[in-house]
Amino acid sequence: MNSAIFNFQSLLTVILLLICTCAYIRSLAPSLLDKNKTGLLGIFWKCARIGERKSPWVACCCVVMAFSILFLQ
Repeated sequence: MNSAIFNFQSLLTVILLLICTCAYIRSLAPSLLDKNKTGLLGIFWKCARIGERKSPWVACCCVVMAFSILFLQ
């Protein structure tokens, strides 16, 4: 049984996708994530903030991850 929790590369892929998805959703509908800044749903707001503030780094990580998945596996 291969799970994303136990495979480090899959876990990083899931985290990158979460950050990119939250940043995209916040760009379309900011009020959807801004009303939940604390608690369990606050994780999505924090991921959106990371995606907005560190977007060059996140984009670079996405390119490296895509290269790794396409050519190194």
